[in-house]
Amino acid sequence: MKKIAVFGKPGSGKSTLSKALALATGIPLHQLDSIVYKPNGELVDSSSFDEAHKRILSSESWIIDGFGPINSFHQRLEAADTLVYVDLPYLTSYWFVTKRLLKGLVVKPEGWPDGSSVLKGTLQSYKVLRLCPKFWNEDFITRLEALSDRKSVYIVKSVSELDNFVNRNIK
Repeated sequence: MKKIAVFGKPGSGKSTLSKALALATGIPLHQLDSIVYKPNGELVDSSSFDEAHKRILSSESWIIDGFGPINSFHQRLEAADTLVYVDLPYLTSYWFVTKRLLKGLVVKPEGWPDGSSVLKGTLQSYKVLRLCPKFWNEDFITRLEALSDRKSVYIVKSVSELDNFVNRNIK
């Protein structure tokens, strides 16, 4: 477990899990939102993102938290030796996005780009959640499970599994 991709729907606990993995393993954590967005919340140009992403993928070890542009997602799936798909129920993800908004009114959420609007990001997360079933579905899980012959693949389906992932899987 040296190159770990953590991904899933908005509000699924990816950032919290990724931080716990980084703390437990000492592997550097890269939150995609910090390379996808400028400090003011605007998108970086694609060539800057591609360059930063390529540099991370070519490093010896990494944890990458997030989805990012689709091409980069497929590159991470290929480069990673460990895939962690956080697939919590939709109601849980909606609740976590709402909770992040409420907490974000007081303290910047973990991994949130500096200077970007928590309200605007929350509305974007709700929009993405509505579209998620088109991508995060049984076909995706089947494709992901097909990778398990050459990679470690974990599908986290409950808050309990999320909370205990590091203790159960890091030795």
